[in-house]
Order: sequence, then C-alpha cells, then structure tokens
Amino acid sequence: MRETVETIISAAFDAAIQAGELNIEGKVDVALERPRDLSHGDWASSACMRLAKQAHMAPRDIAQIVAGYIESAPEIDSVEVAGPGFINVRLSDSALQGVFAAVREQDVNFGRGRAGEGIKVDLEFISANPTGPMHLGHGRWAALGDAMANVLSFAGYEVTREFYINDAGNQMDIFADSVAQRYLQVARVIAGGAENTTAAYDAIMAQADVYRSELPENCYAGAYVIDIAGKIYDAEGDVWVEADALERAAHFKEVAYNTVLDHVKDVLKGFGLEFDVWYSERSTYEQDEDGSSRLTRALEALDQKGYLYDKDGATWFRTSDFGDDKDRVLVKADGSYTYFAPDIAYHKNKFDRGFDRCIDILGADHHGYIKRIQSVGHVFDHPGQPEVVIGQMVNLFRAGEPVRMSKRTGEMVSFEEVLDEVGPDATRFLMLGRSTDQTIDFDIEQAKKQDSTNPVYYVQYAHARICSILRKAAGVEDASASEADPDAIAETHVAVDCDLSPLTHETELALARRIDEFAEITASCARDLAPFRLTHYAADLASDFHQFYTQCHVLGEDEALQNARLFVCDATRRVLRNTLSLLGVSAPTSM
Repeated sequence: MRETVETIISAAFDAAIQAGELNIEGKVDVALERPRDLSHGDWASSACMRLAKQAHMAPRDIAQIVAGYIESAPEIDSVEVAGPGFINVRLSDSALQGVFAAVREQDVNFGRGRAGEGIKVDLEFISANPTGPMHLGHGRWAALGDAMANVLSFAGYEVTREFYINDAGNQMDIFADSVAQRYLQVARVIAGGAENTTAAYDAIMAQADVYRSELPENCYAGAYVIDIAGKIYDAEGDVWVEADALERAAHFKEVAYNTVLDHVKDVLKGFGLEFDVWYSERSTYEQDEDGSSRLTRALEALDQKGYLYDKDGATWFRTSDFGDDKDRVLVKADGSYTYFAPDIAYHKNKFDRGFDRCIDILGADHHGYIKRIQSVGHVFDHPGQPEVVIGQMVNLFRAGEPVRMSKRTGEMVSFEEVLDEVGPDATRFLMLGRSTDQTIDFDIEQAKKQDSTNPVYYVQYAHARICSILRKAAGVEDASASEADPDAIAETHVAVDCDLSPLTHETELALARRIDEFAEITASCARDLAPFRLTHYAADLASDFHQFYTQCHVLGEDEALQNARLFVCDATRRVLRNTLSLLGVSAPTSM
C-alpha cells in the first residue's frame, strides 16, 4: 500500500503545483512513514515541513493545500492535516482487505523487491580455520550469512555464498604436528594393551593432563585431535610410527585438513546451509606456468599503482592513505608473507570475478581490520568494498546458568553439540534474534521449550494452527496425508475470488496492516544487512494472528464470513511461511 499512497499524495502535490498554489520545483518526495499511534492514521507524510523554506509558506498551510487536491480514491478512507503540517492518511477497509488478496495472488513473490536487480553480490561468512570444530560464534555467522543472502536475493540481488578456507600458513603445520603427536600416543596406548582406538581415546582422556603435558606448547590439544588421530590409526594402522617425521607431518596435514573440512560441510548441511564457493587460501599461492601466482600478481598491481614501499627490509602497503591508522607490512624482512597479503589477493580475485558488492562477515575481534581491508577496494576501483559486518559472540546458558564446558570432552562447547541438542530451527531463529552489534545469550533449555516463551515455537505454532484450521475446513483428519498440504487445501477450499468485504473486525484489519509491512521489512533487511528484523516481524505477525483467532470465530460462522476468514488465515499462513523461509527456518504444518 505504500506505493499506492505515495502515488496519490504525489499526484496531489503535482496538481497543487500545476494550479500555481505551490511554488516548488522538481518531483516531491512525499516522505511517508507509519505513525506510531494508529489514531493518527495508517500513513503520514512529513514532506510539507521539508518544503516550507522552498515554498515560502508555513508547513501547515502547504498541507492544507495538498490535502484539498487528494482525490477521492477507493484506497483512502480519510485525509487530515495534523500537528505542524503532517498529512495523515487512513486506509479504507477495502484497501486493507485487498492486502489479503495480494498475498494469495503473489504467494512466494509477495513483497519481493527489485532494488538489487543486475547487481552481483559475494557474501563471505564463517571462513573458519580447518583446524577444529566450529564454535558458537561460527554458528551465529552461519545463520546470519544465510539469512542475509536470502533477504538480498529476495530484494533482487544475485548472491553467491562463499566460504574462505584458511588452509595455508603456520596454523596448518601446527595442526598436522598436533595430530601426529596424538597418533603416536594412540599407537603407544594400543601397543600397551588397549583393545582399539576407542579404548585408547578413553585412556588418554582419563589422564588428559598427563598426555597433554607430552605435547609441544603451541599444539592443538583438543579431544577432537585424538578422534582424528584414531581415525588415521583405524585406516592405516601403525605404519606411521617409525616413518620419517616430515613425511608423516605432510601426510597427516592433508588427512586432518580434509577430515575437518568434510566435518564442517556435514555440520552446515545439517544446519540447512550449503555454499556456492569454497575458496581455498592455498590457491592464492599456486603458481601458473609463468611462475606467478594470484598473490604475486596482486602485489605487483599494488606496486604499479604506487602503494608499496620498502622499509627496514620489509615491504609495506600505504593503507594509511585510505584511513587506516598506520601502514601495513605485506612481506616481512625474512621474505615471508603476513596474513594480510593473501587477503589482498583474495579480495582482488573477488573484484576480478565481477562482483559489484563484496560483503564480509567477520568476528568481533576484527574491528581494526575494516579500514585495512577496504584499502584493497579503493586501490582496485571498488571504493567502500568490501562491506564489513561485525558479528558479536554468543554466550551459552542452560536454564539461566552459564555453560563453559562440554560434558563429553570437558572443553569448549561446539556449534555441532548445540545443534544436535536444540535443532536447526530454534538455533537459527535465536541466533538471528538480535542485531549483529549485540551479543546473544543463547539458553539451551529455553530453545527447547514448547510454549509461548520460546519465540520460534510461538511463530511456528501459529503456522501449524492455521494449517490445522484449513484441514478442519476441508474435512482432512490426517495431518500427514497428501491432501493435507495447505497449498492444496487452499486451492480447493479457499476461493481466489472470495468476497472479503465482511472483514471489518479490528483484529482482521490489524492483520492486514501487519502483512502490508512485509515488503518494507524485507527491503530494510536487505538495505541494512539486518535480517534480525524478520524474527521480530514474525513474532508480531504470529501475535496478531493469535489475537484474531481468539476474538474471531473462523469455522461455524455463516458461509460468507467463514470463507472470508479462511482467506485471512491462508494469507497469514503464506506470509508466515515466507518469513520463516527467509530466515532459513521450517514452517511445520502440525505440532
């Protein structure tokens, strides 16, 4: 309805200008907003206050003139001038009833935007080191990135989901050595009488401190490393016990790396998330036939543009030219690269792949990295790119008490463990419940509750309740039967040309107003990269539906009213389903 009201008010401004009553040049932005108080109408235009200086008139006088040119329209119930010069518009019942019809007509396309048409977006998120299990922060970024991709796609953008695999550098060598050390421990324990690798794992964990003291100080000492070492022993036996240490480390690096990466992919698949691109950091260093690599070519390009210089035997990037607090070293005096160097080549590669926008979701400890990485965009003709979203961390609770350790390993609770206990729907919804600049307190017991205090249950229950109403109207008793599909029921039992004029109850019209907000909400989520707003919208829509259902009988009314209210139920169901789909959450038909 926003576009309709904008068109009507804009036409009134044009008419007043053409009549010579207003001296205003150019097209007027009617500046529509929703009043907080419904008694002020459905829409309010604040344009008159902004135009007062140009028109040399008091805002209220401008509003009186424009209001007089707003022609009678079926969508408008009343127009009034309020306060210092607001033009308040109240929608007619028929306009609000038409919102339900629009949902049925447009279905999954209801509220879909076009702001991003023709714009290619690369959205990089999670990008964890393949050296261990994902933590809860990774889980939050998984939910955030996927939902962000969904809302951007809904707004018309062409989105690529990308995972940057940090599979190069010293941490991979340390990981390989860690697995090798654990492998030798497993082999020793088995040689000492342990029946199998499971028994060896238990024996090592039973004396965790003793076995950990044998490891180098900078090793990955987590229990998951013992699991990986045990898998290698199961597959290959003790052949690596007496092998050359360098050969063993090289072999274990590949096995451990692929084991962790496959595990990450499996966990994310269980979360309902699949990436379009898995970009290996190693590929940055791979040499072409001419001996160059993406990394060397990127640094050569920086040098040709005059942004590199040598100092103290190192090579520096003039990031301070672009707002960074100091220049950054790319090649150290010993000839090795800093971690920033491959990031430059990686982002240049994104630009070379033709993306118009690049969005990076980074952890809370990366605030100081923003100016640095955006320097790359400036150099390579993508100013302001990449756009960086900082995701804050997650605090884990159980029934209000902080959870610090995993019961199984006595170490950090992994994202997989929480996902296994809570499930993907509740995890996604609650991980998306707050703005990215706020930490999330994730309570496992709260997430599992099946009552109105659990927001995801509350929203899903509203959808399931509507599906139950539709089944009752259709005489379908088995919720799992093929004929119980809500879309199929709507096709046969909710007429497309249903008379909606009986819908005049305040809760029916409140539902229409809420549904009409959907397009604005999704557009703002895409514009501001803020999909969390959809969780609040879903809860509000579910609340409006529950109030409607409490005050308005659906089944058992006269035929005209029952049919109209079934139409309301079905329209609400579709918008709830669409909202949950954008969040990556399922819309159950029974609960």
